[in-house]
Amino acid sequence: MIDSQRPAVRETSLPNLPRRRGKVRDIYELGDEVLLVATDRISAYDVVLPTSIPQKGIMLTRISKFWFDWLGDFVRHHLLEVIENRAPAGLEDYLDQLRGRTMRCRRAAVVPIECVVRGYLAGSGWKDYQRSGAVCSLELPPGMRQCQQLPEPIFTPSTKAQVGHDENISFEQAGDLVG
Repeated sequence: MIDSQRPAVRETSLPNLPRRRGKVRDIYELGDEVLLVATDRISAYDVVLPTSIPQKGIMLTRISKFWFDWLGDFVRHHLLEVIENRAPAGLEDYLDQLRGRTMRCRRAAVVPIECVVRGYLAGSGWKDYQRSGAVCSLELPPGMRQCQQLPEPIFTPSTKAQVGHDENISFEQAGDLVG
């Protein structure tokens, strides 16, 4: 349940565990498993902003769990469980920090692609369009304006940069990265 009185979680700290910090998630290594902790940090145009949205990480985790559950019979994935009422052994004192926003997962190879579905011509899509008349190699009608609604939603993959800005790529380039 979402608790509007619960403070925002900008970062987590689980002592004695190797950690990587992404733009929104903190990733902890647990041997053959990892904990993916969705914080309440906001990232816009690949920049982590100084403010947070309380409970955002919980909502991100719920959305992820929905799709993993829905696709689970068709697609093999890494999710083992969402941490709710029981923390992994040795982390019981941190359950309040982890509850609802943490996925315990199998280790897996990361596919370095961000999947973006656009309905409007904004951000890096607008920059691509100004330069080439296309977004991620998808030709768009001439004369479009910034933030204009697209004729139909489009899939615009990008690289998933560890730091700095993601780079838009074509569908074919994304396919090559996935194999």
